[in-house]
Amino acid sequence: MIQQTIEKLHALRLGAFADALRDQAGQPAITELSFEERLAMLVDLQHSSMLNAALAKRLKRAGMRQSACLENLDLRTPRNIDRGTIATLAGGQWIRQHQNVLIIGPCGIGKSWLSCALGNRAARDGFPVLYKRLSRLLDELAVARLHGRQARALTTLARTRVLVLDDWAMAKLTAEQRRDLLEVIDDRHGRGSTIVATQVPLDRWHDMIGDPTYADAILDRLVHNAYRIELKGKSKRPGLDEPAIDANEKAPAAPADG
Repeated sequence: MIQQTIEKLHALRLGAFADALRDQAGQPAITELSFEERLAMLVDLQHSSMLNAALAKRLKRAGMRQSACLENLDLRTPRNIDRGTIATLAGGQWIRQHQNVLIIGPCGIGKSWLSCALGNRAARDGFPVLYKRLSRLLDELAVARLHGRQARALTTLARTRVLVLDDWAMAKLTAEQRRDLLEVIDDRHGRGSTIVATQVPLDRWHDMIGDPTYADAILDRLVHNAYRIELKGKSKRPGLDEPAIDANEKAPAAPADG
């Protein structure tokens, strides 16, 4: 009878429940627990399995450049990181309020890592996340336009709760790219949160966007309701300004900051 029940549970895609039931059948001491207690254990295991599977799916869809966690953020190295700001962002309220995060700083200081860590935290909190380098995103929108799929692509971006745009404004935008970027930012304004990571100082964004009207419109929707993190200090990348962090100092669960 137990084997038949296990087979039916697998047919219902309740694999964790089925495996746990099989394990219980092999534990004589389990009979000391009440039916309700045993059932609760089985339900808890199935629920945890479903949550973990959903998180793995969100992280896979996000396509983040690095597997980073805020718990591994290096706050010992002076980089102008405010602990209070990080604690606030870790709470996730900025996502519910459709606010943005701007991470600005020189090469190799950990901008991409921090943006991915925030994206990772958002995914763990149940929000759909998407990571894109801005140049790659604009190229994909151009291709989608050629195939008549741009409206669908823009809808997908608008519905993504947290969009991570890395390497923002590294090259001056063309007229077509300006229009596409404004569409993305405007569609998301008041509906989603955007994380921007860039080496380009904020006062140069107008020049890189290339048109004052478009620049004003984009920055108005992106900057005025954003947390701003301006990283300073030396590069954390090997072979640049300072040696790599000792691997023994990194947490095993995910790569350390930098």
